[in-house]
Amino acid sequence: MYQASIKAAMRIFEITKKFPPEEKYSMTDQMRRASRSVCSNLGEAWRRRRYKAAFIAKLNDSETEATETQVWLELALLSDYISKDIYNEMFAEYESITAQLVVMINQPEKWIIKPKPNPEL
Repeated sequence: MYQASIKAAMRIFEITKKFPPEEKYSMTDQMRRASRSVCSNLGEAWRRRRYKAAFIAKLNDSETEATETQVWLELALLSDYISKDIYNEMFAEYESITAQLVVMINQPEKWIIKPKPNPEL
């Protein structure tokens, strides 16, 4: 899933290169930021696997950013900056990423690092 989120963020980067210049500091930046936050929060979550609550919180942040990216995709479609095909492809990609995040959020025990027992205690 991490690799899928990186790939999707890079695709968003390429797509937004074609946006009009007047969108540079609004839609383009926001869309890129949100898509990159999906993978960065996922990376942070992975490093916080020792702490269930922190792990889940970062996964939730990643899920939120994936949804924000979908909103920006819809706005780009409505603004005629992207085609319906690109919208459908990218929306589905973020749906898949979100679905995987939800599984991890609902079943964190599968990924949490459990402390090793100390034989001296």
